[in-house]
Amino acid sequence: MTTPKDASASASSKEKQELIDKMKQTKEQWDAEAAASPDGPDETDALLSQAISMAIEQGKGWSSPEEREKYLEHLLDDDFIPPIFAENAEELEKSGLKDAFSTLHNEGETPGKNMLEFRKKGNESIALGRKNVAKNMSYYRDAVNHYYEAYHWANRIVPKDEDFVPTPEELAAADVDPYFTEKELDELRSIICSNCALAHMCLKNWGYVRDEAKKAVDFNATNIKAWYRLAKAHQMLQNWEEAGDAIDFGLAIEKDNKELLQLQKKLGEKVRKARLHRQQRERARAERTSRIKDVWRYCKEENISLGRVSLVATVKDDEDEEEGGDDAEARWHHHYPHTGQLPTRILQDGGGWTWPVLCVYPSHRQSDFIEHFGEDEIVALRMAQMFPEQEEDDGDHETEMPWDFNNEFRCSNLAVYFEVHCADTDRDSKGKQVIHPDSVERLNDQGAAMRFYEASRALKGDEGPEMATVARCMERKHLHHQRKAWTKKHGSLWAKPDPCPVVQVHPAATLGQVLRHAKMVVPNFLVTIMLFPAEHPAHKEFLKEHQCIGIVEPPEAS
Repeated sequence: MTTPKDASASASSKEKQELIDKMKQTKEQWDAEAAASPDGPDETDALLSQAISMAIEQGKGWSSPEEREKYLEHLLDDDFIPPIFAENAEELEKSGLKDAFSTLHNEGETPGKNMLEFRKKGNESIALGRKNVAKNMSYYRDAVNHYYEAYHWANRIVPKDEDFVPTPEELAAADVDPYFTEKELDELRSIICSNCALAHMCLKNWGYVRDEAKKAVDFNATNIKAWYRLAKAHQMLQNWEEAGDAIDFGLAIEKDNKELLQLQKKLGEKVRKARLHRQQRERARAERTSRIKDVWRYCKEENISLGRVSLVATVKDDEDEEEGGDDAEARWHHHYPHTGQLPTRILQDGGGWTWPVLCVYPSHRQSDFIEHFGEDEIVALRMAQMFPEQEEDDGDHETEMPWDFNNEFRCSNLAVYFEVHCADTDRDSKGKQVIHPDSVERLNDQGAAMRFYEASRALKGDEGPEMATVARCMERKHLHHQRKAWTKKHGSLWAKPDPCPVVQVHPAATLGQVLRHAKMVVPNFLVTIMLFPAEHPAHKEFLKEHQCIGIVEPPEAS
């Protein structure tokens, strides 16, 4: 069945063909008139005839007004550069006609001949650069460009089968149209990439040296020069372990290679330390993995819910600059993710668990971090240690905290709360929970918990700059999806959720009871409680903004 869209496309195609036929008739008429002229066709007639011929051959003309508008918009785009005015390879690439111009430049030549020709030019430029007394770097830049061209043409060669037998005609035309098997072509690619790495070495472009040398050994693992250049690049980039690996691979091919042996002697100690450091990191990572599995298993058995917050505040670098750089990345609220602490099992005294706890005092904008808070500890006893009652004979009645100007932080005078996260009521059309980027997200499985913890350590710098970059990219992707889902449902990120409700903690309750409360979600493996002096104005304002929906009662005495 023909749809209206198909009928429209057919009509447009018919109109286009009629236009081309009309152009042909007009051209034939003008050619006849020019030929009948007493002076014959002039230069303008010839150019016009040639232009019409090209237009007819290429089928120029627009199939619809929309196609014409799209073409004109492309021409008027500020980023569009006509290929004839392109000043470098990047601009030519953006024009979309790079291959066409490259083919036009080498019209009539075969890919194989062009590859060998540009490889020869690259070798000549390297030789000229070495002979140049003034050390002119332009020779090496020319060599790089020639090798890139050679590699481009090598990729356009169609290799012959290994059992290929050339005909006499193919043998005779080998100088004009050389042929290669897949193995021979890989060896040539390896040589070209290795030579390109050499040119970059002369320019001290060590990142490019590494990339080209990697390509060279991928094409031919026995290219000893490529292994040396790869090792040298890693040395200059201070990637000691990778440099050692490249040296070892090279010496496995040619054990007496003088350059590699010298490099091995020079870098031996640094490579050894780098490998030892990697082994230590892997062992530590394995231990952390085991600990996270243990924590997750325990939480599932005891019905303790875990959550996470976003580890980054922006999804791209320019956004980071607009919002204040490093300050924006520190925009988290009190669930600070970089404590690096996990709940710990006590191997003695019955084998209980301790948790890292953050005590926040919003009325005074202060906080305390407790590294080990036992699950069986009563909250009031810990508070009594931190905020002891004043003795009756103590005349000044001053507390120990220098910021407690009104001496309000006493155990009996404090109200304790925890926030209720992950209400599980905000879901999209598919039933998936929608989380605001500033809110706590529930960790639903062991893998998510493990990825979150490793990402937080990587962003802290524990795994090196490269892993920090990877973790930042992954977290930004996660944040982007959160923002997108929230904006799709609520229209804007400014449409923030209501303030979290809270649950009050009775002083006689234990930390274990708080953890097992149905409304409790522990963000970032860090238990967070808020303490207020009972009569402080900030306490009253807090309860106006955050609804108190319950209380954790102590167990009844039996």
